[in-house]
Amino acid sequence: MKNKSFDISKGVDWTLIIVYVTLVLFGIASIFATTYRDESVIQGFLSFKTDYSRQFLYFGISGVLATFILLTDSKFFTATANVFYFFGIILLLLVFPFHTEVKGTESIIRFSGFQLQPAELCKVFVNLALAKYLSSIDLNFKKIRSQLIAASLVLVPAAITIFQSETGLALVYLSFFLVMYREGLPSAILVIGISMAVLVILTLLIDQNILAILLTVSALLFLYVTRLQIKRNKSIVYLVVSIWVIAVGVQRFAVPYFFSNILKPYQVQRIYATVGKEISVDTKNMSEEELKKMEDKKRAGNYNVKQSKIAIGSGGFFGKGLMKGTQTRYDFVPEQRTDFIFCTIGEGFGFMGSIVLLGLYLFMLFRIVNMAERQRSTFSRSYAYGVASVLFFHIFVNIGMTVGIVPVIGIPLPFMSYGGTSLITFTVLLFILIRLDADRQMTLR
Repeated sequence: MKNKSFDISKGVDWTLIIVYVTLVLFGIASIFATTYRDESVIQGFLSFKTDYSRQFLYFGISGVLATFILLTDSKFFTATANVFYFFGIILLLLVFPFHTEVKGTESIIRFSGFQLQPAELCKVFVNLALAKYLSSIDLNFKKIRSQLIAASLVLVPAAITIFQSETGLALVYLSFFLVMYREGLPSAILVIGISMAVLVILTLLIDQNILAILLTVSALLFLYVTRLQIKRNKSIVYLVVSIWVIAVGVQRFAVPYFFSNILKPYQVQRIYATVGKEISVDTKNMSEEELKKMEDKKRAGNYNVKQSKIAIGSGGFFGKGLMKGTQTRYDFVPEQRTDFIFCTIGEGFGFMGSIVLLGLYLFMLFRIVNMAERQRSTFSRSYAYGVASVLFFHIFVNIGMTVGIVPVIGIPLPFMSYGGTSLITFTVLLFILIRLDADRQMTLR
């Protein structure tokens, strides 16, 4: 009789696991390069008091969880998907009475020295629940009701996360809409979403009155070009006018309201700084403490990006070496072990090291998409696309922050940024996929 563990682990994608381990070790080496001082290396790793030793400990914990997942029957994840989702919502709600404020965020629960950020962990639960719903036997995803239910599975935890001052993590949940699109969400909805994003950017770059005139002229030109079709179908006029009204309303009322009442002043300033504009914020009704916090965050955000660019640029083609970077070695870049860890790679390993890292990420993403397309089960395919979407969002935004093309919203670089909850979350997210792929001949619901 064959060994049970051997049968269960049969079909596991070891190539993806090797890439995962490489990225994690790359991250630990980068954290070591920025935080190591004069202590004994062996003592530093065994003490679990240094950042690199704690990250190594989190890697060990992640390894245990990964092994447990690989030895788990795939049907367990489909059977418990909804249970995990509601457990995640409860964890998010527990943040409000039991949270600990850490660096401006109120999304962390602390248990006797151990910190847990439910908003990070809940990404796994949302992915499982969404895949479970999309794989329902009687689901007709062309119906508006089905689309709204799927959207609510994503938007409810995102909304709770926003109230915990974690706008960056809340935005990550929007990546799950790519999964819905793959499973039949009308492309028109995706086009509308992208168009709204472009409209918001244009609102920041162009004067409101000028933009309104441009939108009006564009609508009139479209009506003129399609005048022959309008004679046969006058509903085109109503559609264009409706789009014009919505676009003008968004740029004149919705965007200003969102920036004035939803986003925090320092977030507004960071967004404007990203598009190359300075904006003055009304501080009349702000207390001295709020004003100081806003100025500190604005200064920190601008300073971080500036120093990050200097660090990456100073690395040149081949880099200065693992522990020879002056910008990262001497703490010129704040948060260089977490949100800005990519600048450590850029300075230490240069352009070539950065390309290698990006190559590893691209290889991982393409392999996950390939894994998704070979699944027989809708559950497994949807879950795989969820993993790819979340990873892509984190990678693009995090690296974009370090080079100044994306506002600083404070999300980690997968598998590399310091943090136990982050590393464990990405590990669980990935290894559930590896387990599902190993059983891809099964039809899971």
